[in-house]
Parts: sequence; C-alpha cells; structure tokens
Amino acid sequence: MRSSTQLMTAAIATDRSLRPIADLKRGARMLVLLSLILPLSDSRLAQGRQNQSVQDSNASQQATTVSVDVKVVNVLATVRDKHGKIIPDLTKDDFTLQEDGRPVTIRYFAKETDLPLTLGLLVDTSLSQRRVLDQERTASKTFLDQVLRDKDTAFVIHFDREVELLQDLTSSRPKLEAALELLHTPSMNDQDNSPDSTGSGQGQPGGGRRRGMQHGGTLLYDALYLASNELMLKQPGRKALIVLTDGVDRGSKESLESAIASAQRADTLVYSVLFQDDEAYGDRGGFGRPGMGRGGTGGGWPGGGRRYPQEERPDGKKVLEQISKETGGGLYKVSKKEPIEAIYSSIQEELRNQYSLGFTPDKADPAGYHKLLLTTKQSDATVQTREGFYSGTETAER
Repeated sequence: MRSSTQLMTAAIATDRSLRPIADLKRGARMLVLLSLILPLSDSRLAQGRQNQSVQDSNASQQATTVSVDVKVVNVLATVRDKHGKIIPDLTKDDFTLQEDGRPVTIRYFAKETDLPLTLGLLVDTSLSQRRVLDQERTASKTFLDQVLRDKDTAFVIHFDREVELLQDLTSSRPKLEAALELLHTPSMNDQDNSPDSTGSGQGQPGGGRRRGMQHGGTLLYDALYLASNELMLKQPGRKALIVLTDGVDRGSKESLESAIASAQRADTLVYSVLFQDDEAYGDRGGFGRPGMGRGGTGGGWPGGGRRYPQEERPDGKKVLEQISKETGGGLYKVSKKEPIEAIYSSIQEELRNQYSLGFTPDKADPAGYHKLLLTTKQSDATVQTREGFYSGTETAER
C-alpha cells in the first residue's frame, strides 16, 4: 500500500503530464476561434477603411467645391496720418468697407509686411525719355536689389513704339539687372521692319514677347494692358506695377480706360513715377527733336514747303494720376527735391506696410464693375486703395 506522500507525488506528476495536453486543446480551440474571427475582423476593417476613404473623398470634393464656388475680393490698402506717415498697427475693427454704397463684412484681414510680392517694372524708352534713362536704370537696379526678397518675383518691360518683355518673372537679381542693361531709346531713323514689329512672334534673344508699331510711338496703355492681362492676371497674392514715364501715350491700340480696367481685373496696384523732361518736346511743347516741334521750323515735307499744325502735348501727369488713383497705387514726380532714389524708398516702405482685406460679394450682384469705399475709424487718417473691382465672367475665368 502506498503512503499518502507517494499518492500526492503521483497525483502531482500526473497533473504535470496532463497540463500540456490540456493547454494544447485550449490552444487548438483558440486557433479555431481566431480562424473564424480574424477574417471577419479583416473584412470589417477593410470595409471600415473603404468607408473612411469614401468619406475622405467626399470631404475633399466638398472642400474643393467650396474653394471654387466662394469668390473672395481682395483689397490692399495703405493708411497714412495727416502728416503723410504710414500707420502700420490698425486692426480689422478699425476699417469699414462698402460695395456700391452697401456695407459688407470684412471676413479676411492680414498685414502684408512679409507676404510674397509680384512686381513689374515698366520703363518708357521713347525719345522723350532719352535724357533720363540712365538715371532710371541705375535707380531701378538699386530698388530691385532692396525691395525683392527670396520669395518675391519681378519682370521688366520696356515700351516705346513697341512693347517688349525683356525679362519674364524671376527671382534672380542678375537676370533682372541684365534686362535693365538692355534699356535704350531708339534713334530717330531706327525703323524695325521685322515681323516682330507688328506685335507677333518673339523678341530678341534674352528678350520676350513684343507688340508695337514700325515707327514712332509711346505705347503706354498697351504696356499697362499687356503687363496686367498676360502676366499679373495669372499670379496670386500681392501684385504691383511701377511705371517710369512722362505719361504721354502715342499710338496704343488700347484706351486709357481699358488699360486701367485690366489692372483692376488683375488686382494690381500701379505706382506711377513721372519722369518729365520738358526739353524733349521742343521749345513749343510739340513732339519731335529738341527745339523742333512737329510742323515747326524744318518740319513737314522735304524742302519745308508744307507744314502741319502744332500738336499739343497731352497732360501726362493727369493720366498717371488717374491710373494710380483708380488702381490703388500712388503718383510720384521726380524733382530735385524728390529724386527717384527717394521715391523708390517711399514705394518700398508702402509695399511692406499694407493691409489686406477680403470679402465675399453677394452672388446676386450683376456682372461688371462695382465701386468700393474703404474707410478707417481713426480720425485724420487717409486710406489709399483701389476704387472698385470687376465681377462676372472676367473674374470667373481667372
């Protein structure tokens, strides 16, 4: 007969020998259950992922639809105090905005101190500017070097009897400086009979697109229209054109009104720098060589037998004032008291201290031009901004 100790030892040994078998059975049952559960879980997980993917896709489509359907009108503004000093620390609540005389809600507001800038430099190279062109070139190099930052881009256009893109949009200062070196005035007898002079085709190597006349002219309005419509219209964000000219246009296909409208559609500010050389127009203010107005002494047909009436010189200052006022830019006149270097410094300060305000116009608004009135609640402050915007097909196609 076994003792109780021997029976207990045998029971323990038997229990130890049976545990692995029991564990295996339990493991087998778990595998069977897992084999049934996992495919179901994977199926549900896959279905969940698919549902989430559909939801994400729908959300993405909805977001895209919203971004396309909602049209935001962006208004850039500069505010100055009664002494002409820029006020840089206003908030959204300091402004009120009206469209066609009706108050609108300012939904977007930002200070544009460091946001990217697209800048266009339009230089008048007609004969009336030949005495000041070197000064314009030197000052423009300094200005571009100071105002442009790594995220900014610029282009250079010259205009006289043609409009030519000397340098397309770039952030490269060497390329822009090289384009400025190409600026020159045509000689009196310089007549370009190439196909490019009619406005088709490409320009010279290193240059760009052309549009113009074969003979004399100053295509100011065409230059403004092409810069706005072909270059600025495609660009987002802040945009500004700087035009160096005396404001006298001769021979443009575009009118002053269409040139201004193109800048407004492109949301582009136009800063006009009036470079006026009275001696370039002769002693009586007509067009031609110094001291010889059209139809004056030595004018007309060979032999001097036939003369034409004196052509009165247009008021370029009024033209440039209208362009700048309606687009939200500014007008500056070069003088001994205010040289171009000082003017460029003022423009640079303004471009770096602007307010950007956005609103969504009423969908019921008719297509076409709408007037804007932006004011500030701060007393004795002046707001410089554009006077209106275009809505409808022109805006929708952008």
